[in-house]
Amino acid sequence: MRFLLFIPISISLFFWISAHKKTIRQDFTEVEIEIIYEDTISIRAIALDEDLLMYAGSHGKYGYFRKSKNQKFVPVKNATIDYNGTKPHFRAIDSNASNFFILSIESPALLYKINKKTGAIKLQYVEEGAHIFYDSISFWNDNEGVAMGDPIDGCLSIIVTRDGGETWKKVSCEKLPPMVDGEAAFAASNGNIAIVGDQTWIISGGFKSRVFYSPDKGKNWMVYETPIIQGSTTTGGYSVDFYDDRNGVIFGGDYTNPENNDKNKAITKDGGKTWNLVANGVGAGYKSCIRYIPNSEAKGMVGVGFTGISVSNDSGVTWNTISNESFYTIRFMNDSTAIAAGKNRIAKVTFKTSKK
Repeated sequence: MRFLLFIPISISLFFWISAHKKTIRQDFTEVEIEIIYEDTISIRAIALDEDLLMYAGSHGKYGYFRKSKNQKFVPVKNATIDYNGTKPHFRAIDSNASNFFILSIESPALLYKINKKTGAIKLQYVEEGAHIFYDSISFWNDNEGVAMGDPIDGCLSIIVTRDGGETWKKVSCEKLPPMVDGEAAFAASNGNIAIVGDQTWIISGGFKSRVFYSPDKGKNWMVYETPIIQGSTTTGGYSVDFYDDRNGVIFGGDYTNPENNDKNKAITKDGGKTWNLVANGVGAGYKSCIRYIPNSEAKGMVGVGFTGISVSNDSGVTWNTISNESFYTIRFMNDSTAIAAGKNRIAKVTFKTSKK
């Protein structure tokens, strides 16, 4: 009888352990880079959606690729937007189920919707003004999205859609925390906004570098201080990412002094309320984009910039530069493969562990 009871208990225990076994984390030490696209263009905005890769960049250029059966990205469309005789510069991109959305930086700010299936393009939002400069866009879900830009009238420029991107409305300054003189943001990698569920974090920079937080998809906002370097027009947090609703990371510095690694990296473990410096004065200097490595338990991070690719395998405590290849932005396809973009190119980046 004891023996008969032991068999089902053992089988049950085996399946419970298998189901709850954690992913084995890889400590990446090198990369393999495969060029997907080259052109005379600066690309700081890329988006991935299932088998689609889309980009938007300088000189009005945008396009998208579809992944083939052999996992190669095949070009579907590369085009140029002309708006009243000018070619806008795009640095923000994201998507919902049906469309990509690309947003230009300077006045007039132009937000276009591009259908994923047909490629049809439509201008959905225009904003003009002396100080207009948009930095980033992201979607909470298929119906609701947010874009942010530099301050107008003393507050962040934030526009929100609640109808799938058909209409966009600007949030009143009365509903936003005031910004200080010289506080703005950097359109460096479409990395200013992080979203987990209904929660949203936006990083500012310049004379002040803080995190603006909304718990309810942009309906209410508050702001938290950070210890990131600040005090001049080129200092601050350039990119923010959250692994889950507790663990987040800011990366930045000063692009005019890229070797400086003082106060350019910080993490939070309480959802962004408090931030602590990591690897202060050591490791990687300026980076324009930071991303958590998927399935890394908030330990794996990759930072990219024109200074190269740096990796941390211990939640930002230590950093190793594993490539001097220059990129402005990066997005992960899975826990070992990403797409990166920068000056004149888009590339597939495969992270590897050295076998030495």
